[in-house]
Amino acid sequence: MRNFIITVDGKKYEVGVEEVGTGSAPAPAAAATQQAAAPAPVAAPKANLNGTKVVSPFPGLIKNLLFANGAAVKKDQPILVLEAMKMDNDITAPCDGVITYNVQKGANVESDAVLAVIA
Repeated sequence: MRNFIITVDGKKYEVGVEEVGTGSAPAPAAAATQQAAAPAPVAAPKANLNGTKVVSPFPGLIKNLLFANGAAVKKDQPILVLEAMKMDNDITAPCDGVITYNVQKGANVESDAVLAVIA
């Protein structure tokens, strides 16, 4: 097992990584040393589905939200950036209205996930 120190959002974590294919028996899970507790997952906002849904065309990472919740947006205006396969993709508003995001920056989403609602 090899130990590494990684930094996530400014917090350092010590993790143990088992080498595969070395012929040695796997180390017990309790052998991993954790310097700090892993950050708790952030709860997603409650989905507001009253309005026009903006769905993810493919799986990816929410790289940036371009507006605040409650902001007015126009049709075809970019509303968020979805990264997939190392490429940034602008997701645009399908209509005019007020946006409510159902995802947060840094979240991983699947295809057809509701990203936002425009009412």
